[in-house]
Amino acid sequence: MNHSIGIYIIGDEILSGKRQDAHLNFVIQALKSRGLQLAWANYLGDIPAQITSSLKASMERNQQNSQQNNDIVFSFGGIGATPDDFTRQCAAEAAGVPIARHAGAVAEIEAQYGESAYPKRVLMADFPLGASLIPNPVNRVAGFAINGHYFVPGFPQMAHPMITWVLDTYYKHLFHQQDYIEASILVMDAGESNLIDLMRQILAQYPALKLFSLPKLDSRRTTELGVKGEAAHVEAAINVIKQSVTALGFPWTGI
Repeated sequence: MNHSIGIYIIGDEILSGKRQDAHLNFVIQALKSRGLQLAWANYLGDIPAQITSSLKASMERNQQNSQQNNDIVFSFGGIGATPDDFTRQCAAEAAGVPIARHAGAVAEIEAQYGESAYPKRVLMADFPLGASLIPNPVNRVAGFAINGHYFVPGFPQMAHPMITWVLDTYYKHLFHQQDYIEASILVMDAGESNLIDLMRQILAQYPALKLFSLPKLDSRRTTELGVKGEAAHVEAAINVIKQSVTALGFPWTGI
């Protein structure tokens, strides 16, 4: 199985700086602790056409792939009932289905709010037809899932336990199954330009690996140089990197 995991973070408040994004780092760490990796992340404003086109693209990717290779997509924000929340409607349009009131979501809202669930709070039980529920442990206003996409609120206090529930409920069989590690060294007194030929050599020798270089703006022109991928290839490649950096005359230290 080769699932790519991606996230959408939706909301003008993130792009304007009114609120700081707390989701990206959470997802990275939640996945890392389970032996998984984040493949992509997109920030979207409250623009319905943009949200719909992005969701449609990733949903269509899932329809084209086999079930074993579908993307797992988490979407944060925009599922409230106010006029500036568009994600529920955009998800329905992207999936090619109508919006419909979900009886299970209604029951959750009624259980939490009683008669005050009507007439407005119950609007948050309108999901794309065929969606399943993601329980909300904070106020019982559920999120929803459709086509391998999992939609949760923008509030981290709600969203993060909901994403944890999705991972632990549906994807435990993927935990710590990937042969994937990362290794790097810190090369001192060398900028990236000094290491480009070595980088090209490593990529040619180990094409299945991802190579990365991260220069640091310090007095020693330090560059972190490393690779990630299957363990056996990573271990072989990092040994070549160490030997080659030594041969180039640059001091280095392991990380």
